[in-house]
Amino acid sequence: MTTGSADSPATLYGPVSLLLGVLALITAVFAGFLGIAIPFLFGSLAVTFALLGLARGLNRGQCAIGLTTGALSVLYPVFLVGALGI
Repeated sequence: MTTGSADSPATLYGPVSLLLGVLALITAVFAGFLGIAIPFLFGSLAVTFALLGLARGLNRGQCAIGLTTGALSVLYPVFLVGALGI
């Protein structure tokens, strides 16, 4: 049960983090073609919005998925660069 209003802009933290996380994960797969800046930016924003949404307690499932996909998309290019030594 939430304590905040259902009309608050904070209710969009979950869907936005989920969308940014999925977009970041898709662009992380194509990091060789697109570069690592786009997945890193989208992933960082997804993690930020997910943490804000989890702190507010709204749309916790969507925030958790956004946090996971955002973190994976940030870490994947970093490990890729580290592994290949580029």
